[in-house]
Amino acid sequence: MSLDSLCGGLPPELCEQLTAEQQVVKIKLERRRFGREVTIIEGLDPKAYDLRKLASMLKSRLASGGTVKNRRIELQGDHRWKIKQILVRELGFNPENIVFIEEE
Repeated sequence: MSLDSLCGGLPPELCEQLTAEQQVVKIKLERRRFGREVTIIEGLDPKAYDLRKLASMLKSRLASGGTVKNRRIELQGDHRWKIKQILVRELGFNPENIVFIEEE
């Protein structure tokens, strides 16, 4: 299924914006061994976004290491609020569709 068939003939720029506004992104913080924190970003559609490029952009903007595993982005450190700002301001995500998940 191509992006054209999903948008019904809309221009690609408008289609990408609509896709970004409809995504529900989950951001959570995990504690790993030795008390290290990792910020996890889930819920991004790999068909609509190149997760590797997005991870690379976030890593450079946040001066952090990270990787893409199992259709999710993992970044070293606690960057939850900065990631939300970047997704909303630069990529056009709807702020109500970005959810913080608290670990139990």
